[in-house]
Amino acid sequence: MRDDLIVYSMPRWAAMRWLVSPTPGAPGDIQLKLIGGLFGTLPVFAAGVINTIAVAAVVVIRQPSLPFIIWLILEVVICGLRLAQLLIARRAASERRETHTDLYLSLGLLWSASIGYGGFVSLTSGDWVVATVACSSATAMVGGVCFRTFGAPRLATAMMLLSLGPFAPAVIIAGEPLLYVVLLQVPLYLAAMSAAAFTLNKMLVATMRGEWENGHRAEHDALTGLSNRVGLAVAVEASLKSAPPLGGDLAILFLDLDNFKAVNDTYGHAAGDSLLKLVAERLRHSLRATDIAARIGGDEFVVLAKGLTSEQAAELSDRLTSAISASYDLGDGVCATIGVSVGVALVPEHGSDAEALLAVADEALYEAKAQRQVKLLHTLVREDSLRRVAPAAGGMSPRTQ
Repeated sequence: MRDDLIVYSMPRWAAMRWLVSPTPGAPGDIQLKLIGGLFGTLPVFAAGVINTIAVAAVVVIRQPSLPFIIWLILEVVICGLRLAQLLIARRAASERRETHTDLYLSLGLLWSASIGYGGFVSLTSGDWVVATVACSSATAMVGGVCFRTFGAPRLATAMMLLSLGPFAPAVIIAGEPLLYVVLLQVPLYLAAMSAAAFTLNKMLVATMRGEWENGHRAEHDALTGLSNRVGLAVAVEASLKSAPPLGGDLAILFLDLDNFKAVNDTYGHAAGDSLLKLVAERLRHSLRATDIAARIGGDEFVVLAKGLTSEQAAELSDRLTSAISASYDLGDGVCATIGVSVGVALVPEHGSDAEALLAVADEALYEAKAQRQVKLLHTLVREDSLRRVAPAAGGMSPRTQ
């Protein structure tokens, strides 16, 4: 299964959101990918689970006392719950359902605390073989936590602190002078690994931001910020591959601005660019969050809307026409009014691939534009006829008086 189809939910709890917060200003897509990285892969997870449970089990075999039995029980229960939650979350994410990210992260913190507890009871037991095994395992696991969780360096630091922090009071309670060196080692080790996690996170976010910006530029119009032709094609194909929307069809509306060239020629390209930006802004305000607006060139725009019946698509067309046709203030005392022609294509009624749908919408657009021109010509002819008969309605013309 492709990883880009697996999306994990952001945490809801304020404390968890703070722990996983990346560099300020990181786009939402990057934050979601970083959250996905915290779930990791099953082989990596399995290696950690096997290691900690095996160490606890070996220690219990050597020292079958209550503190160590409690440690083994904690490891089995917590690791079992983490595994179950990992599998449940992965399935939910692949189905685009909400994942219980807060619960999964909380279990990770509990697992770290269990490792710290194991190290504490081992150091205070007086059995230096047990202490050596437990502490070596804990140190190794902390290294893994740092390099597997650096997508959220605050969370990594918290997990490392819970794993190694109990070592300090344990060596004091043990009363072995030689172990006092741990009081120096633990803070230095935690500081170094935490700094490494923050540095790696900064590098990762910078790399992901660069990739995101390049991808964004490739699929978005530089002037309006809307999707461009490439982004529109990607969105259409993704919508066609997804499950059919409930309550209606997939609608594509092709929009072409009327009289835009006159505004551009009369007031200059800067005014034309301002007008296009204002049109894009009105499109955003007129559409739902799930709809996509694109500028595919010049004064041509396309709207992709899911779950619309033919009647609802017609209503959307009328609403967009009304919004775009209102007067624009272009600054410096310049006001402009333009029109818009709209062509609509629906899935599956008019096709099931992007090119066919755009072709149908384009054809409908030009039919609408032709009808608009016919109506306009009819209105002009009628007005001219009225002007021609107006003198006769008032009696003799000035020439015959």
